[in-house]
Amino acid sequence: MSMNLYVASVPVFQRYLGQLSAMLDLAQARVDAGALAEPDLLAARLAPDMLPLQAQVEVAGGFVLRALAPLLGREVPAFGEFPPSLAGLQAMIGARLAWLAELKLAHFEGAEAKSISSDAGHATIALPGTDFLCQFALPNFFFHLSCAYAILRQQGVDLSKEDFDGLHRWRT
Repeated sequence: MSMNLYVASVPVFQRYLGQLSAMLDLAQARVDAGALAEPDLLAARLAPDMLPLQAQVEVAGGFVLRALAPLLGREVPAFGEFPPSLAGLQAMIGARLAWLAELKLAHFEGAEAKSISSDAGHATIALPGTDFLCQFALPNFFFHLSCAYAILRQQGVDLSKEDFDGLHRWRT
């Protein structure tokens, strides 16, 4: 079963971090063209009580570490310090992709049987490894990725489902 946790996590995170990076490239092009002010974009929110774009991307990247380190029996590594900019977000994504590239199938041996505890807002959860990944970590990663996508769209970055998953084709 540990193969399933590797397959259900590492390639998924790699793919969607790559998609997020490409979406940020499109945002950078709009900033470079003068259509958006980078500080305003990074501070943009969907609603007043939601995290801004900068934080949505950082939290999505953080879930890569928060999801996998416990499954591997490791301490969650430091998230790192990155400048508050699109370039800084790209550097964070690059660091997460480099970390993921070092993971191998064998590292996940027995991960599904581990009990993983984690903070979930003001709650603490404890779930078996498979449930932790599939019912908590991946949904949270995709929640923050989706919020980042929605903020970018709201701010005028020309994105479609094609940009989100890289599989759909809407542009001709």
